[in-house]
Amino acid sequence: MARRNPSPRRGSKRGPVSTSGGGSRSKKRRKDSLLGRFVRRVFTLGLLLGLAALVVGGGWYGWKAMEYDLDLVKEIPERTLVYDRKGELMGHVAGHGENRVSVPASQVSEHFIKALLAREDSRFYQHGGVDYLGVLRALVANLKSGGIDQGASTITMQLARNTYGMKEMTFQRKLIEAALAVRLEHEYSKEEILSCYMNRVYFGSGLYGVERAAQGYFMKPASQLTLAESAMLVGVIRGPSLLNPFRSEDNAKGAQAEVLDRLVASDIVTRADADAAKKQPLSLRPPHQRFATGSYPLQAVFDLLGDFLEPHLIESGGLRVHTTLDVGLQRTAETALDKHLTTAERAKGYRHSPRSSHRGGATKYLQGAVVTLDNQSGGIVALVGGRDFGESSFNRALAARRQVGSTFKPFIYAVAFHRSGLLPGAYVSDDPVRFADWSPKNSDGTFTGLQPAALGLIRSRNTMSVRVGQIAGIDQVRDLARALKFGEIPNSPVVSLGAFETTPATITSAYSTFATGGVNLAPHLISRIEHADGSVLYRHPVEGRRIFPPGVAWVTTDILGKVMDEGTATKARELGYRAPAYGKTGTTNDYHDAWFVGYTDKLTTGVWVGLDQPKTIMQGGYGGALALPVWTEVMKAAESRGFAAAAIAQPAGTRTTVLCRECGLLGSPRTRNGYQMPLPPDLVPHGKCRGHGGLFAGNAPQAFPVPGESPALVAVPVDGSGGPQREPGEFGRALRGIGRFLFGERR
Repeated sequence: MARRNPSPRRGSKRGPVSTSGGGSRSKKRRKDSLLGRFVRRVFTLGLLLGLAALVVGGGWYGWKAMEYDLDLVKEIPERTLVYDRKGELMGHVAGHGENRVSVPASQVSEHFIKALLAREDSRFYQHGGVDYLGVLRALVANLKSGGIDQGASTITMQLARNTYGMKEMTFQRKLIEAALAVRLEHEYSKEEILSCYMNRVYFGSGLYGVERAAQGYFMKPASQLTLAESAMLVGVIRGPSLLNPFRSEDNAKGAQAEVLDRLVASDIVTRADADAAKKQPLSLRPPHQRFATGSYPLQAVFDLLGDFLEPHLIESGGLRVHTTLDVGLQRTAETALDKHLTTAERAKGYRHSPRSSHRGGATKYLQGAVVTLDNQSGGIVALVGGRDFGESSFNRALAARRQVGSTFKPFIYAVAFHRSGLLPGAYVSDDPVRFADWSPKNSDGTFTGLQPAALGLIRSRNTMSVRVGQIAGIDQVRDLARALKFGEIPNSPVVSLGAFETTPATITSAYSTFATGGVNLAPHLISRIEHADGSVLYRHPVEGRRIFPPGVAWVTTDILGKVMDEGTATKARELGYRAPAYGKTGTTNDYHDAWFVGYTDKLTTGVWVGLDQPKTIMQGGYGGALALPVWTEVMKAAESRGFAAAAIAQPAGTRTTVLCRECGLLGSPRTRNGYQMPLPPDLVPHGKCRGHGGLFAGNAPQAFPVPGESPALVAVPVDGSGGPQREPGEFGRALRGIGRFLFGERR
């Protein structure tokens, strides 16, 4: 039965219907409609203006892109040439010419190509040079992060940037790069673009292009790269200096893992395959076979280029690198080192394998290093990192940290002269000394009682040097070590005998401080870099920091001159070197290391001899026997190369002064144990001898500069107390107990 509509109840009171509410809604709808039309028109206008700007801008940047020669994309970069200080061509560095092998994409492992595209440009085959979806995705990601977390450069854009050296971080450069990428996509096929990119990109360690990188790192062609090897090489591209496996295998493995995870996320490889690749051990080229150039200095030049230039400039080649090297002296140093070490290998008592028996692998034969510095500029004049670069490219001159032994003693004495007022003629005991369980001995097994301090350095007396170290203060010696870039050294009296490690280059640079009157000049190898067009890209500034006052440098130098004439380095004179020279031998415990570091007014040369795995070279393998002959031959050759030596002059104001050997104060002709010596004004004591009340006197303690600071160190003469205006007698009484320990009983 049909349902009826209910009728209104009788008696219901319905009032009249109001129309005012409907009118309000109608007006609101009309306002909304007007606002909507306004917004749509503004949006449309903005869109049209944006499209117009895009068309105009695209046309303008497209026109600018027409100025670039696309043929350059396929050109192999010109070699970078290296010259010596006189403009003589020494050779070329790696990465240009012989160190780049171009191959088509068809001769590169599919693993590498897939990893490259997944990491650098996943839509390479879909876009026309610019990946607009990638741009939008990167924009959104960067807006979310509030920074620049993602880039949008395609492989084609990267190829354009690398080819034309566009390094400016500007929006305009990015637009030109994009316009060039579009041109490249019209001019070349995808395979050609991919090939050009893979052949041009830098993989670190002087290796350019995928073929050379595969050979250099893994000793195989690019066509045979495995998934693990491919992922590692692709990972290197983003940071070739820090991520390459020769520099840091841990960093390289981290980059490899990131690429493998990207491949998994892109469904190109399975998680199981990626995990297996991460665990796969890598067979890298052995260290002794890793070389990109034919010599130690050329490899050092190449390694340094990245410190001064942007990668694209290095990759482009065509540079002219002017070095501080002297090609003639370099050859002499290389020949002298190998010749004299060959002689040592033939000596009676030498029991290690000679170089002549080397058949590959690690070098187990006697090795050495030579560093020669120009005292006027700090420039490296000769750099020899071993006996043969082809057999071992490890640069011992720059990288081998070896115990320095007695070569550190001059710095102990210099600190004592500077900080504590000790003077060369003051008495220091050569008697036995003991620190807990350590009691150093002299090399000849004798003890000679009180001797002038200078004799301890001339004859390299260990017990005297340890006492001088106590006078100088171990903290002050450690400050000096930091100032001269030795780094942190032990907080122990053993530092007085050089019981710590440093490189030949560091100790040589430190010695040059004496030759320059107390100023340490920053050592450097590259003086100037020029672009192919002749413009100067880099010029080295001569930089120096005062370490000692001139007087301290000269007094130490004067003693080291006696080392050559009557001390442990007389063999140089026996070998025919007659020019004024100054230096010190060094031999470490058990004859593990043999040193000689010496200088003239023109050059400072350091020579180290030892085995790569420290062990006794031979009984009696002193620095004077093994290292000094090499030094002598190099310095004799330097005389004919424009480095003729002259005596280092006394500082202005130096005068002969009478001093007391017992207290170190000014004496008189009647002073008991008085002596005379030329004394620079900054070392003259202000106090006078009054019966030997003080042990020694001189300059107030001051702080050495540390890295990052450059205060000048100037000696401040004070009275004989070494402190604020106290009488020498009071000072002597205060230090009487220390004096018995430091100076021993007088004979």
